[in-house]
Amino acid sequence: MMHPRLLPWVCLMFLLQACGSYAPPAELAGISRDALVARMGPPEIERPTDTGTRLEFPRGPFGKHTWFVYFDTQGRALRSEQVLTEQNFSRVQPGMAQEDVRRLLGRPSEVQGLARSRGEVWSYRYETPFCLWFQVELSLQHQVRSAGYGPTPECESFDDFIFARPR
Repeated sequence: MMHPRLLPWVCLMFLLQACGSYAPPAELAGISRDALVARMGPPEIERPTDTGTRLEFPRGPFGKHTWFVYFDTQGRALRSEQVLTEQNFSRVQPGMAQEDVRRLLGRPSEVQGLARSRGEVWSYRYETPFCLWFQVELSLQHQVRSAGYGPTPECESFDDFIFARPR
């Protein structure tokens, strides 16, 4: 029997798998910006690039992907990339500006303040067989203090349920 607290997570995963607009289409090249937005929904943010613009589509807070779609100056799609990868995570280094992290990884899944107003932690869910997410600790000066992997809250709750001693 499934634990009642897990039911919403399971339902959400089935819903996301059934959603056809979760990711950009496989044949993306040349599609118009308007057609892509009609398919995927409004982007979280649009940023200028050297060759045109970039739309960001985070699929959180529980999704494990953030899609960046690049457009030329005519508004035609050039390419897309899923940016929540270990390769990109390894590029986050102490001293890096908060805005540079945001440009590299997109919007975090969750933001938590640190005790005694020492800054905040940005957490990113990503595709992994483990119950981990990538976390970035930011100082009050909006710079990376540290970054690494930690267990996701739902897995900690699940472990507590599974490994709890009988009373």
